[in-house]
Amino acid sequence: MSEIRKVCVVVASRANYARIKYFMKAVRVHPRLQLQIIAGASALLYKFGMVTNIMEADGFEPDWRIHYLIEGENLTTQAKSTGMGIIELSTAFQELKPDVVVTVADRYETMATAVAASYMNIPVAHVQGGEISGNIDDSVRHAVTKLSHLHYPSTRRSAERIIQMGEEDWRVHFTGCPSIDILIHSDLTPPDADYFKDRGTGIPFDPAQPYVMIVQHPVTTSFGRGAEQITETLLSMMDLPMTKVVLWPNADAGSDDVAKAIRAFQFEHRNANYTYHINFTPEIYASLLAHARCLIGNSSSFIREGAFLGTPAVIVGDRQQGREHGVNVRFCGYNRYEILSKVRWQIAHGPYPSETIFGTGNAGEQIAAHLAIAQLDIRKRLILKEPMQAPIELAEQQV
Repeated sequence: MSEIRKVCVVVASRANYARIKYFMKAVRVHPRLQLQIIAGASALLYKFGMVTNIMEADGFEPDWRIHYLIEGENLTTQAKSTGMGIIELSTAFQELKPDVVVTVADRYETMATAVAASYMNIPVAHVQGGEISGNIDDSVRHAVTKLSHLHYPSTRRSAERIIQMGEEDWRVHFTGCPSIDILIHSDLTPPDADYFKDRGTGIPFDPAQPYVMIVQHPVTTSFGRGAEQITETLLSMMDLPMTKVVLWPNADAGSDDVAKAIRAFQFEHRNANYTYHINFTPEIYASLLAHARCLIGNSSSFIREGAFLGTPAVIVGDRQQGREHGVNVRFCGYNRYEILSKVRWQIAHGPYPSETIFGTGNAGEQIAAHLAIAQLDIRKRLILKEPMQAPIELAEQQV
């Protein structure tokens, strides 16, 4: 290994970039690290916000660009996109020859990154492992944990879970979540109304006026019901007098159904006080999270950043089921009356105290500093913490 370690970050979605941006900044200025960037999947597509444009404006020029998101956003294309990602990422890793690959969270792009790198004997560093949630994300996250060689969990409880999964203690380092770094390093004052002119559709958006924010992604394990689910959420807010800021869904299976339902709702209720946006920069998104009267939907940012900001949130459905959260969160089902009732309750309550469950805002620097000196050992062992109390016996076969 050379004296300067090459750290390759795979950015494959808008959420990836927001979560890892301050780690990338820390790597870029570290004297013992060299930053490599692979941009791929939905990060390259306009309909998901063209994240590469935001990255380049921030001074991050990708070393490699890969188109591996197969259009359709259904269960089959999600599986095929994972396979395509493994193929294309393998080529990129072969050319870039990184010393370590960093992957984030729990999406299919994360799985593709971990599989490709680990099969090529490249150490994998996983950020945001050990968490619990609903959806296929839970299974993917834990699978990536077993493929990874270094772990940077966002909460202490997540770190404990990773060790319980048989990972060696020295591989696990609690740092907090790097998405909190943006909240610490940014001016959270929202831009004025002029900024949002021609940046969305629906009514003009003025963040100086009261608003709620809706971000609801498809749930893979209930594929085919995304349109019904988002429509129920949108209808629930019809009687709420303040502006509703609606953000486009991510690229999971079912995204097309959710997007079509949003467009249909917008057409049918074109004079209602809703404003629709494909994407925001991480800093603008953070400022809107901070000043919303309530956050509605199933984005994990409502739980992570929401806890630190103390912004009231109503989590709809089971996508985040079981996830560690702060006092700012209330859960509900896909029922418009229940959603409205919970939102009104949260608005009446107002902001909550800030909680540091997901860290204090220096995760990126901590991860970069550790990667500069970490042991990069790809030889893993399953560590059993407690001996079995009794041998496992095979059940007798029924004749």
